[in-house]
Amino acid sequence: MTNNAHLELVTEFYDTHPISEKQVLDKLVQDGFDLSAVDQGILQDYDQDHFGGLAATDTLARLVNISRSTHILDVCCGLGGPARYLAYHYGSCVTGIDLNQSRVDGAVRLTEMVGLEEKVSFYRANAHSSALPSDEFDALIAQEAFCHIPDKPRLLTECVRLLKPGGLIAFTDILATTSMTTTVRKRLRQEMAFLELDTLNGYQVLLEANGCLLKKAEDLSEEWAQILVERLIMYRSLKDQTVARFGDAHFEKWDRAYSFFVKLYTSGELGGGRFLARKRAPTDPRPN
Repeated sequence: MTNNAHLELVTEFYDTHPISEKQVLDKLVQDGFDLSAVDQGILQDYDQDHFGGLAATDTLARLVNISRSTHILDVCCGLGGPARYLAYHYGSCVTGIDLNQSRVDGAVRLTEMVGLEEKVSFYRANAHSSALPSDEFDALIAQEAFCHIPDKPRLLTECVRLLKPGGLIAFTDILATTSMTTTVRKRLRQEMAFLELDTLNGYQVLLEANGCLLKKAEDLSEEWAQILVERLIMYRSLKDQTVARFGDAHFEKWDRAYSFFVKLYTSGELGGGRFLARKRAPTDPRPN
């Protein structure tokens, strides 16, 4: 598969995703909110699209020792829910990058709607080569996004480049297990745009090979198995909106794909992990 084909697969996946800017706004209106009066305290309960919701973002915030002076990069930021949450609750400046222009545009509009545009900014960028300055950020986060990005060594090299020496990287991702078959990998690539799945150990090795000190690697597989069952129910509750936007065939296709994805956690072919590492500083001891 060519590089352009990779980009097109991921772009199409999120351009036709059940969670969208329109879905968020429609749900707010359905629940009786005047969009002209919505603030971040309200929006944050509608704009999160990652496993574990706000609590998961708080966990990453604690891991990277977030404060008002922390400049954070959110890689593959989507509609910007976590970025806005961090700026609102922790006072941090947050930059988000995403491959999908539609996601970036939606993130900008939602951020302006709640008045956080001076604290949060968004850019369309490829995570392999963002063109952002080196040594720019105190911390970097990502949530279930790296599974969509091939060439993990190149990805992590770019992430580490963007961090200041001593900066922290904390992320979660969908992981393969030793029991995963080639057939399953191919189906996940086509249906879920999982272009490359790494393992719990694989990420640990890559982080250390890219100039980081690994501080934590947690297996979240069991926790996510239950979360994903609940997410499948949530996505099915959006059937009417999804059908209205993309038609019955698209909803049925999405439902089959996501149901298959969730079952892989029961079979043990998929897992999840949370990682924390620190970019080596000049004063750190040289690795053996």
